[in-house]
Amino acid sequence: MSTPTLPGEGSVSVRLWLDDGQEGMAIRRAEVAARRPRAVAALVGRRAEEAARLTPLLFSLCGSAQGLAVARACEAALGLDAGAHDAARSLLTDAEALDSHGWQAVVEWPARLGAPPRPAALRELRSAVSTVLPALYPAKDGLRPGGGILRPDVAALRDALDRMAGWLEATVFAGPPPRDADELAGWAARGGTDAALLAARLLSPTLSGWGVCGVPLLGERSPGWFAAALAGDPGFVTAPRRNGAPALTGPLERQVDHPLVVSVTERFGDGLARLFAARLADLVELPRRMEAAIAALRPADPVAAARANSAPGEGCGVAETARGRLAHWLRLDGDGWLADARMVAPTDWNFAADGPLARGLAGAAVRDRDDAVERVRLLVAMLDPCVACGIDVHE
Repeated sequence: MSTPTLPGEGSVSVRLWLDDGQEGMAIRRAEVAARRPRAVAALVGRRAEEAARLTPLLFSLCGSAQGLAVARACEAALGLDAGAHDAARSLLTDAEALDSHGWQAVVEWPARLGAPPRPAALRELRSAVSTVLPALYPAKDGLRPGGGILRPDVAALRDALDRMAGWLEATVFAGPPPRDADELAGWAARGGTDAALLAARLLSPTLSGWGVCGVPLLGERSPGWFAAALAGDPGFVTAPRRNGAPALTGPLERQVDHPLVVSVTERFGDGLARLFAARLADLVELPRRMEAAIAALRPADPVAAARANSAPGEGCGVAETARGRLAHWLRLDGDGWLADARMVAPTDWNFAADGPLARGLAGAAVRDRDDAVERVRLLVAMLDPCVACGIDVHE
């Protein structure tokens, strides 16, 4: 059984070998291969500002985070300090992450329940998200190296945030979000939304602890660490490692200490239930982070080069996406043109050949072939690749 992949857009392929032993059927071996288009190569040979402007057009998902990571890399290489724009930029990427999580909640999660996707339900959320950039940067130039002309319209931003929070409460939670494992179970039992129905499924005894990967959380946030890894090893982009081992990035990494995640972990351990709780916690925290960022906003102008005659160099920029941590590294030549560019994305970590998905599948119990495919799809949805995923099963 297989699902067609989209080679032109990149893909994740999963190959499973099943064994029917004395204790039941299990996944004897799992091979995971991620093929992402290396669109970053299109930045080489361009000026820094052109590269930052082009980046959101090259990546169909997380365009703001991609553009921000490249802009920060350019700023590091050019000696620019755009710290005055940090709050505004975090608003842009958090709004984008909320949109990405929202798409999962009304398109991917219903599919895991055998229900039709509801993309039309995103209309109100995306309308609110689309107002954030012009309410911060009237010229929509916030992702240029050095920042744009930041003139926050706080009233418009608060209105947009109210609409986003209202969408979450109505469409995802149908009321206040659950705060611990007991409230999560009660919310799931009421089944008021697709998210609640999926929670009920993932909290079942046969699924809650399924897919344990034992892979440590990435933890690294320093642009310096990513710069050393990307510049020092060209192979890092396809097989990233931390301390010589694979790592997991994404909602669980960010929310591992959230009360809901802690409570669910204590009751259900590692596995699907924990990963799902982390995604819900991320949804809850995004509006709170955005509210704090709005309170911190101040008008700012673009930043000029700090050192008049300094030679361009290397730089790395890091940004958060719904799926996890993204990093771009680049090197400028003496004339300011990009001579090299590399990136590592969340999919490279979570869908590495020996990463969280592969380790979560190896040896996992399944009932039969169809059950194996659906369980894999659930784990893939919780890790959320940025490309299509195809599954082949061999017995």
